[in-house]
Amino acid sequence: MLSTLSRLRELLWQDWLWFPEGLGWADLQDHDGKVFPKMADLWFTIPVALCFLLVRQVFERTVATPVASLLGVKDKHRVSAAPNPALEAYFCRTSKHPQQSCIESLSKQSGYSARQVQRWFRRRRNHDRPSKVKKFKEASWRFTFYLLAFFAGLWALIDKPWFYDMKEMWNGFPKMPLLPSQYWYYMLELGFYVSLLLSIATDVKRKDFKEQIVHHVATILLISFSWLVNYIRAGTLIMLVHDTSDSLMESAKMFNYAGWRRTCNMCFTVFAAVFIVTRLVILPFWIIHTTWVYPLTLYPPFFGFYFFNGLLIVLQCLHVFWAILILRMVVKFLPGNHIVADERSDHEESETEDEGVDPARKDQSKNGHAQNGHTPLNNNHGKME
Repeated sequence: MLSTLSRLRELLWQDWLWFPEGLGWADLQDHDGKVFPKMADLWFTIPVALCFLLVRQVFERTVATPVASLLGVKDKHRVSAAPNPALEAYFCRTSKHPQQSCIESLSKQSGYSARQVQRWFRRRRNHDRPSKVKKFKEASWRFTFYLLAFFAGLWALIDKPWFYDMKEMWNGFPKMPLLPSQYWYYMLELGFYVSLLLSIATDVKRKDFKEQIVHHVATILLISFSWLVNYIRAGTLIMLVHDTSDSLMESAKMFNYAGWRRTCNMCFTVFAAVFIVTRLVILPFWIIHTTWVYPLTLYPPFFGFYFFNGLLIVLQCLHVFWAILILRMVVKFLPGNHIVADERSDHEESETEDEGVDPARKDQSKNGHAQNGHTPLNNNHGKME
């Protein structure tokens, strides 16, 4: 068994798999005071991720909560569903949205009328939905990280030649020494995405939950692989492109939860423009072109080349998916439309929904009354990345 694993390990780390012909792992050995990335460095991201989780708890309690109160972010009072074993069992084991044909059966089992059964499920679903304050705290944490990460990445790249001429990312590959700024930028970014993966079970869940998991896994693999084979110049550019728009999205969400409609729409409009330019123009036509097309003029293709670009294509497909959602959201606050709602979010249901309420009153309930000069917004903005 051990010999088989040893042979598999030797095969997995063959030079010809991960490097162009004539190059290999021996080229990444430290020498003459030059330091190169090593696999052991990646273990450092685990304590970094745990530190992020701890710092997040402190940040949300000492910074995000007071800011939420200052901006007037408040949770609605939710009426709890009365304990009912029959309905609770159906809710947990079968469905949170019973079909009309099942409501009569549930009515007999629970002793409730059909309307009371509908109201019970509505209240029970609302109970499981995250509160507005929880969403605000999560958005403010991510906003803070992405903003700081963007400026850190800009500082690490602003004086580098490959920031202006992307073909320079292949100059001397893979014998490119690791810079301290690159090391810390990588460790912090990778540690943060590992922390997101660890906390995804407790974070706000949206309709694209599976896509978010795919995104986090692909991002972690992409960052880790680019570190191992010294694609670090390309990796730093890719991370900076992603960080550019993320803080704008989170700021739009924060103002959305606070009910600042105009500020939210302005931030979201800027975010949408930056997202489309960075994710649908710069990333595919500049960066991926330089990692996919240009290297073929220097080296014959190899497995590592396909693996790295394959992960980029996965991310690019997710960007197209999210761009469609973003454009649908932008349409909703064009002239004549006033409320921005996240297409991926699960909206809280009102007590009067589907209970024969007058349509005019129901529409008024959905749109709300002006508060502090702003129309209360749907509090379900989501992060596109």
